[in-house]
Amino acid sequence: MDEMPPLQIAVIGAASCDDETGRVAEDTGRLIARAGATLICGGRGGVMEAACRGAVGAGGVTVGILPGDVCEANPFCTVTIPTGLGIARNAVVVSAAGGVIAVGGAYGTLSEIAIALKLGRPVYGIHTWEIPGVVSCGCAKEAVIRAVRAAGAGKGTIAGYAVERGECR
Repeated sequence: MDEMPPLQIAVIGAASCDDETGRVAEDTGRLIARAGATLICGGRGGVMEAACRGAVGAGGVTVGILPGDVCEANPFCTVTIPTGLGIARNAVVVSAAGGVIAVGGAYGTLSEIAIALKLGRPVYGIHTWEIPGVVSCGCAKEAVIRAVRAAGAGKGTIAGYAVERGECR
């Protein structure tokens, strides 16, 4: 089979967030959908819900990998996978993606970052933990382009943005 595997990008972040973080997460989801990628997340509220809302609004597909029951899913999950794994589902979220974008976040996000790095997944952060291995990005466009490129989807341009210029507008 010569067909390329589907491009999947994880968005990780806290289950509750302020309005600004929510806007960044929503922009991230929208850009992931516009890049033709599937958004993978923990499926709950906060950053996850905002990212899913952005992706669905742009016609994208979202997969929520839930810690428990399907009733935990935010209303913007296209596909829900109730795992019953609790926080261990964090490993499933990041291992299902070719690139990971962390938006804000608390200790759960930190655990996902650590697992992603251990698995060799590239991690791009927007206002998140500043630790070795996490590539700090100034905006959603930069993070999405870098994640899409790292996941092997090509040249990495969205709405005229070029990563090489290091610009966020």
